[in-house]
Amino acid sequence: MTRRRDLLVGLGIAMAGRTAIAQVAGQQPVLGTRRLAAWIADSDNGRSDFKIFLARLSELGWQQGRNLEVAVRQWNGDVTAMRAQADELLAWRPDVVLAESNPALAILRAKIGLVPTVFVAVADPVGSGLIENLARPGGNITGFTNFEPSMGGKWLEVLKETVPELSRVLVLMNAETPVHQKLWINLSGSAPAQHVEAVAAQIHDAPEIEHAVVNFAMGGGGVIALPHPLTGTHSALIIQLAIANRMPSLFAFATYVQAGALVSYGIKTSDEFRRASDYVDRILRGVSPSQLPVQAPTEFDLAINLKTAKALGLIIPQQLVLQADEVIE
Repeated sequence: MTRRRDLLVGLGIAMAGRTAIAQVAGQQPVLGTRRLAAWIADSDNGRSDFKIFLARLSELGWQQGRNLEVAVRQWNGDVTAMRAQADELLAWRPDVVLAESNPALAILRAKIGLVPTVFVAVADPVGSGLIENLARPGGNITGFTNFEPSMGGKWLEVLKETVPELSRVLVLMNAETPVHQKLWINLSGSAPAQHVEAVAAQIHDAPEIEHAVVNFAMGGGGVIALPHPLTGTHSALIIQLAIANRMPSLFAFATYVQAGALVSYGIKTSDEFRRASDYVDRILRGVSPSQLPVQAPTEFDLAINLKTAKALGLIIPQQLVLQADEVIE
């Protein structure tokens, strides 16, 4: 990829001089040109989800080149770079910000001032101190959550159901991410009932990921990659290492199963981006974020890669295969 890895995605809709009213065919009038700043993941999946977001905004009457200015920036998990990107993004003076992930929202929260912000793919935003409560988020932040801390135990359960003989699992996590600590507490607490030994690996970069996986693999077992910019950015490395060391792997999103991970259990991020466009539209039409409740996911999908299972010499229980929402053969 030729673009800078630290390219940030800013999307904008800015008031051009005095507010003008533009009539959209078949829709109510909308405010004139505005700025929306979007901060999303530097990944194929992130770019695909963002296209869905923009397409839905267009359906709602916000079209680039007519009443919508779009500037895009993408983060890749480097927190230092992300802080600089946030400053760059806000210096553009957006009317609305779209932010993806806990780390991105945490960085923005201290900087955004009165700029309305809609988040996607954020776990436990109340427990993480990012909003006051789900029904009445307060302030100028609202959006869509992905996982609660109880999902940690569920992921271990899913991996154990997929590989019944599993007795050890490595959990890749980031110590600086508060929700990871809660996910780990829930996961490790459920491990004895699953007859699994859970081992945490604190990671910050690719070398640490490789060191953790290779060392753990010497004793056999599986790997769970907690959702984070780091595990997303280095997902190909994690999947490659897991297969090379004959380790069943679990990720939170089906896109990683399509890339070679064994199993995933989680939401469709594309749905969150599509729903987020409706919130952005309402905010641009004058609704305060404090009036828009934070929404939790209602559906979770199970995906299994049988090709990877074969490469690992595993036979997935047929009952689980029949329950899966997506099976890759």
